Amino acid sequence: MSDIDSAPIPQGELALQTIAMPKDTNANGDIFGGWLLSQMDIAGSITATEVAGGRVATVAINGMAFMTPVHVGAVVSCYCDVLDVGRSSIRIVVEVWINSKHDGEPLKVTEGEFVFVAIDEKGRTRSINP
Repeated sequence: MSDIDSAPIPQGELALQTIAMPKDTNANGDIFGGWLLSQMDIAGSITATEVAGGRVATVAINGMAFMTPVHVGAVVSCYCDVLDVGRSSIRIVVEVWINSKHDGEPLKVTEGEFVFVAIDEKGRTRSINP
């Protein structure tokens, strides 16, 4: 079976899983994009902290597009895939998936490329030890 014929699956490792709650909704009852972005940043920072062996800071988020709304009660799963580790920076793709409210099928909600930089205890950039 080719990739074209198979159902899409998350790329990377599960880094964070949470439940979308009513307090996180807009006036239409859908989850705020900003709340979802926050969860993605947390998931990415968990992965980046492991890679960097210590404290990191988010320095950029590239190319996000929301593909489907997230409903209250959805289990939100954030998957992280490390793209590149530089001298002090880490590029990670974070994907968000939920299960469909109607049939339980996995749905990709969004993805974005996050860039983190390793920092020391004073908040200054530091090298990542290989």
